[in-house]
Amino acid sequence: MSVKVKICGLRRAEDILSVNRHRPDYAGFILTQGFRRSITAEDFKELVSQLDKGIKSVGVFVNEPIDSLRDSFAPYLDVIQLHGNENDEYISQLREFFKGEIWKAVRAKTAADIEAADRLSAHRLLIDSFVEGVAGGTGKTADTAVIMAAEFSKPFLLAGGIDVENAVTLAKELRPFGLDISSSVETDSFKDDDKIRRMISLIKEET
Repeated sequence: MSVKVKICGLRRAEDILSVNRHRPDYAGFILTQGFRRSITAEDFKELVSQLDKGIKSVGVFVNEPIDSLRDSFAPYLDVIQLHGNENDEYISQLREFFKGEIWKAVRAKTAADIEAADRLSAHRLLIDSFVEGVAGGTGKTADTAVIMAAEFSKPFLLAGGIDVENAVTLAKELRPFGLDISSSVETDSFKDDDKIRRMISLIKEET
């Protein structure tokens, strides 16, 4: 069975057309403000309304207030991905109103970082590269030695610097649940339809 594919950082109607055409498993939207690919709640609602129902919507948040999640985003999402310092108390509050999956991102500097995230009550992990002071989206490949040294049980998605040159190797070496793709399917900082097509075809055919 192929590794799942998430295309993240969707911002435009053209991006939605591309993912609807090429069929990743997940479509990601950066919904906390202040990041290069962030979009407003209004733009998100318009975009997600155009997303094919067979593709799951993922909202990416960094220390977002619970009220904001509940009132502005949760009804439109299949998955909530947490990229900040959210703890089990935060996740428990989310579960009171959100019935989809909760993913917890971990910037893997050490194996202990992954193991600590694994103890949280999220459904899956998203393991990203560690860059000091940056919450994610760096384009830097995660340290595979750190991941392989960690003892953890949750299925995980791998993020950070995944491109057509390394995607298959990383998938076979680390056996993730999914690959989270963003910057490598962009040209001039915008999603590129042909790069999305090539990436998804490669992963689906070779993993």
